[in-house]
Amino acid sequence: MAFKINFSHVGALALVVALGVAAHAVQALPGGRTLAFALVTGGVLGLVLQRTRFCFYCHARDWFEDHNPRGLLAIVLALAVGVVGYTVVLGSWLPVPQPGKLPPDMHIGPVSWVLVAAGLSFGAGMVVSGSCISAHWYRLAEGSPVSPFALVGSALGFVLGFTTWKSLYSLSVADAPVVWLPAHLGYGGALLVQLGGLALVAAWLWRGFAREAAAASVPGGVPGLRTVWRNLWAGRWPYWVGGLAVGLIGAFAIVRMRPLGVTATLGSAARQWAQGQGWIPDRLEGLDGFAGCATAPQSTWFTPNALLLAGLVAGAFVAALASRQCAPRWPTWRDAVRGLSGGVLLGWGAMTGLGCTIGTLLSGGMAGALSGWVFGAAVFFAVGAGLRIQRLWPGGR
Repeated sequence: MAFKINFSHVGALALVVALGVAAHAVQALPGGRTLAFALVTGGVLGLVLQRTRFCFYCHARDWFEDHNPRGLLAIVLALAVGVVGYTVVLGSWLPVPQPGKLPPDMHIGPVSWVLVAAGLSFGAGMVVSGSCISAHWYRLAEGSPVSPFALVGSALGFVLGFTTWKSLYSLSVADAPVVWLPAHLGYGGALLVQLGGLALVAAWLWRGFAREAAAASVPGGVPGLRTVWRNLWAGRWPYWVGGLAVGLIGAFAIVRMRPLGVTATLGSAARQWAQGQGWIPDRLEGLDGFAGCATAPQSTWFTPNALLLAGLVAGAFVAALASRQCAPRWPTWRDAVRGLSGGVLLGWGAMTGLGCTIGTLLSGGMAGALSGWVFGAAVFFAVGAGLRIQRLWPGGR
């Protein structure tokens, strides 16, 4: 039998080795262990996101258009796993939660109409650009022609958000309540309320689908190792794998670094550039006092969030290369317009909401922040409305 070399797998393996070498090298820097952890965590996250096609917009679209609940159920699973993990970790750090005393670095933000507006903007940006920001990062590794423009547009949206922040802060954000559920319900009560709410959502999504799924399932024997390896790089991994893995990664990450977020580095770069142009002041009232995806200018780009993003793109590229799903093409004007316009909406929403679907919804919801759940509800409402408008718009599909 002739031995055939799969160059895609060889290239992916070389990238894994390079990622390991980079993780070893950054350990020599100040805070090197945390930086290496962030790089490796990002690599695993990118691999999982790409192989499971974990995308908040795509999962929501599958439900709104085809009534396929599996993607949204994966998000519910990620939140449920993360809520349990966060409760265990935060309970060891802050045994007695009290009103007015928040756990450090957790993504717990103010709740007001400004947060709702941010979620609506972010959801609209998802519809226009075709992805959330986290998915644009991993689709960048797949060669998406829209994602580079969407990320540039997101940076511009951050700049726009910085210019509107002072007015919004004075109007509403400054006096808005910052609600951490465990401080009002205790860890047990908050866990019960959140898991109960997620269970109700899961039951509602699953109604009428269980029988179809059971009828479609075909029992089979235990696959061999060669079949298992081939299946790892063919098609996509099951939805539930993405939900479980993202939830575990989110809970595990806070043990060594800040909560997961994919916009802090992008926002910091945008803020530093805009300040250099004199477009925004050096000090933005109240912004740097809130927890979330911090956007302060950086003196170095060797930060945990920057290396998390680098690892995410690298891990996604490894997965896309091994699965032969890296298929770049030259962008069209339509790709550029979609990406830039949708990105501006994404960036303004992420800046004003102090994070995106990863930072505010996922990390915030896992921590028991009411802001995370409010932001998520606004995002999914906007996606549903946007898809309906898109169907009615001539040439919208």
